[in-house]
Amino acid sequence: MKPRLLPILPPCSLRITSSLDQFPFRFPISCSIIPSTLRTFSATSHPQNWLIPKRGHSDKNRKGRCRVPTGGSTRGTTVVWGDYGLRMRDHDRRISSQQLAIGAEAIKKRLRGERYRLYTRVAANVGVYSSGNESRMGKGKGSFDYWAARVAVSQIVFEISGELHEQVVRDAMRLAGNKLPGLYEFVKKGEPPVMGLTKMEAGVTLDEMKRPRMKLPADVKAGRIPASTSGNLPAAASTAETSP
Repeated sequence: MKPRLLPILPPCSLRITSSLDQFPFRFPISCSIIPSTLRTFSATSHPQNWLIPKRGHSDKNRKGRCRVPTGGSTRGTTVVWGDYGLRMRDHDRRISSQQLAIGAEAIKKRLRGERYRLYTRVAANVGVYSSGNESRMGKGKGSFDYWAARVAVSQIVFEISGELHEQVVRDAMRLAGNKLPGLYEFVKKGEPPVMGLTKMEAGVTLDEMKRPRMKLPADVKAGRIPASTSGNLPAAASTAETSP
């Protein structure tokens, strides 16, 4: 019986490597059998513009309010992807896309020539509409003016990662905070989260913050109780009461 002969393929100098190389293929994958219109696999989506939403402004947005959870939340108050961050610390507000772009540009100018990566934790996805000056009441909501982002209190706006000195990043965040409306603070990765304006540190837990009333220590309660007898009053107060 004659042995079975397998077809001999011409050698191909280019081989496409992928995660499927661990499987025992009989023949190498040639580049000629792959169409030119094939899009390579990627786990990340296409980069989106964080200053202009993809949906456009077909539906008019209401003014709304910034996110303030009723039960309390620490979401978005810690550094996640980078090593340093810029966090708002006064109160919630609405920041326009132009102001956010100016703040990001200030960071890029300060860190020019350095190897870093800038993350944006907010997106300008709220449309702001306005009408002309000295216009009468009614006549609709107005025309589209600009895009804005609702930034809650203690929310991270920018994050930076890379081999950078802390003082350099502090200076870059300071310049960005000066360009943005409101007060901001510099935070590092690993710092405790914040609920409202209270940091979750020094024994303060999330369950205690969600209680309707916080239990005060005994010494603090004793200091708030007013003195009922004259023996507990200071010497100056006792003299003032006995003098005619």
